[in-house]
Amino acid sequence: MIVVFAGTSWDGVAGSDRLLATELTAHTDVLWVDPPISAATPDRYRYGASRLGMAPQLRRVSPSLHRLTPRALPMHTRPYVKVSTAALLRSQARWALRRLGRRPAAVMACNLVDVLRGWEPGVTKVLYGTDDFVAGAALMGHDADRVAADERRQLANADLVVAISTVLAERWTSMGARRVELIPNGVQTSAYRDLSLLSPAPEAGGLTSPIAGVIGQFSDRTDFDLLAALADDGISLLLVGPHDARWEPERFPQLVARPNVVWVGRQPFEKVPSFLRAVDVGVTPYRDTPFNRASFPLKTLEYLGAGKPAVSTDLPAVHWLDSPLVRVANTPKELVSAVCEAAAESSVPELVAARRAFAEQHSWAQRAAALASALGLSR
Repeated sequence: MIVVFAGTSWDGVAGSDRLLATELTAHTDVLWVDPPISAATPDRYRYGASRLGMAPQLRRVSPSLHRLTPRALPMHTRPYVKVSTAALLRSQARWALRRLGRRPAAVMACNLVDVLRGWEPGVTKVLYGTDDFVAGAALMGHDADRVAADERRQLANADLVVAISTVLAERWTSMGARRVELIPNGVQTSAYRDLSLLSPAPEAGGLTSPIAGVIGQFSDRTDFDLLAALADDGISLLLVGPHDARWEPERFPQLVARPNVVWVGRQPFEKVPSFLRAVDVGVTPYRDTPFNRASFPLKTLEYLGAGKPAVSTDLPAVHWLDSPLVRVANTPKELVSAVCEAAAESSVPELVAARRAFAEQHSWAQRAAALASALGLSR
């Protein structure tokens, strides 16, 4: 069994940690540990967990995956409280393992919470690094010096560091990590195999082709000028994902009020295929920042998995993919041109098949197999 200390709740946005953990069940049993909740946690982040008492909640998700929702003290992310948070997480994970009658082969931290210490010999300790934690500190409202110290501690405690991008792999290797494996983000190709049988999302019914779709969070990571350029040129925009109210608080509402722009807000992962069914081109409009350069956007591979052409700004992740199926554009003019070119060949059968085949090479099943091999896990 592998214990996954997740960065997001199982019922939250289906990110890299959940998608990888789901596929890992083909190789080993998984104990998924939600971020902790406390008596002060708002209901919208509790996902049905009780407000009463400090008892952790252990639930069975599937025969191979159990989910633990641990408890912590109020303000558990504050610098002087999070020491107890880490101890409580480790203790409650051990409680769940005893209840299940299992011993872990590995424990995996998906963030910098100090959960890798104190495990018995023979348990492989893994840091799963999906972001440049230090570069993202300001974006998340955290103190960069504290985050850097937490990063150094986590690297020192990890037997294996899994990096999702070449930028992160090189950085953590240079910092002295004992063993670094590059396992980029993937795509859940099974979600898009029957796309032609789905009806396009009704929310997109008023948009006319070409339709450019953007799946993800609209925040400081996003280049607003690129989105505006598409709308200015008459290209329809379908925007799927939450908006950070701190980002473009005036211009974003003005953009989504245009007749050729539809924003549907946060959506469950299960609905994403119906939105991609409606678009002609998928766009990854990231700004050129250290945080973005270290990332490996899920959306680019999801577009290809749905058989749609992808257009992205120039990121190291795009260079690693090294495929003509992903067009690169950096300026507003380049982006408009690339989207128009891609839209013209959106439905070419040979290209649709090529995009899907390429995505299959980068599926989450492939990524999970790589991690299982690195850990020596097998059923």
